[in-house]
Amino acid sequence: MASKTGRLLSLDVMRGITIVGMIVVNNAGGPLSYDSLRHSAWNGLTPCDLVFPFFLFIMGVTTYLSLSKNDFKASWPVIRKILWRAAMIILIGWALHWIVLACKGAPWDFGRLRLTGVLPRIGLCFGAVSLMSLCMSRKAMAWTAVALLAVYTVLVCTCNGYAADETNFNAIADRFLLGEAHLYHKSPIDPEGLAGTISAVAHTIIGFCCGALIKSRKPLAERTVGLFAVGFMLMACGFLLMEWLPLNKRIWSPTFVLATTGLAALLLATLIYVIDMRGKRSWSVFFESFGVNPLFLYVLSELMAIIMSRFGNKKAVYEGILSVFPDPCLASAVYALAFMLIVGAIGYPLYRRRIYIKL
Repeated sequence: MASKTGRLLSLDVMRGITIVGMIVVNNAGGPLSYDSLRHSAWNGLTPCDLVFPFFLFIMGVTTYLSLSKNDFKASWPVIRKILWRAAMIILIGWALHWIVLACKGAPWDFGRLRLTGVLPRIGLCFGAVSLMSLCMSRKAMAWTAVALLAVYTVLVCTCNGYAADETNFNAIADRFLLGEAHLYHKSPIDPEGLAGTISAVAHTIIGFCCGALIKSRKPLAERTVGLFAVGFMLMACGFLLMEWLPLNKRIWSPTFVLATTGLAALLLATLIYVIDMRGKRSWSVFFESFGVNPLFLYVLSELMAIIMSRFGNKKAVYEGILSVFPDPCLASAVYALAFMLIVGAIGYPLYRRRIYIKL
């Protein structure tokens, strides 16, 4: 059953699942981790690779539900709110990168400040899709997603887009647009670069269109079946085409978009059926507590991780866990889970008191 306000609790639960996953994946204790808790080195797909695309998908869904309250009317207050939120998310991402520089003793070296990242991509996708929705029909937005993926496919296929080196189209475009010093430095391809944001925007639009399906006036059971069908078709297209266009998170390949949005839609449909239709929600409270304050808890986790690394606490805690669990992969996973639970211990009281911190 849905809540008394008609809100689907499954939306918060899925958002919470993605935030829990993001925190666990980003906070391995040591240098070794289980393969399922590591991103694919290049082509391929691991459970870890699903976390961020699932978040963009659910952000697209909730963006539709939020803006539909005003019937997508393009008033200045609405536009200002969209621009303000997008800018704040991007600026908070930059602030976290600045704190990393400050911890390295170079607080004023803005020439090396990373301008890309998870939060900047979230801000750009949210802003772009929200503004599109105020001036385009839902059908036009769906075709825009198709066009963006088609253009990106041509660029990837004709401009060395699958090369894992500096000749890659994404690497060249990002260096030209932002400068090498402002990019991710642990690989030649920035996994959240501007070029890859083309398909990430299409990814968010697909979530937005699924939000329209969920919001339709049909009975919830029909909407859920429709979401299952859409999810299966997207997933099938992604996996069928990966022979020619491999799944690749680092360049956010078109097949990666199709496969992960399909899987996300299937997960959301399953959650709607279990939680909102069958009323089985007692198990989901833990994830719901993360889902009502998703970006706040994510930012908090990133800030905590920076501080722990700066003062050596991470190493000390990990070595303590390693003394109990000699397997370095297990110790790393235990550290990540413990770190996530600490963040959850901060988020749960906020959830109980219905304190929602919006970014």
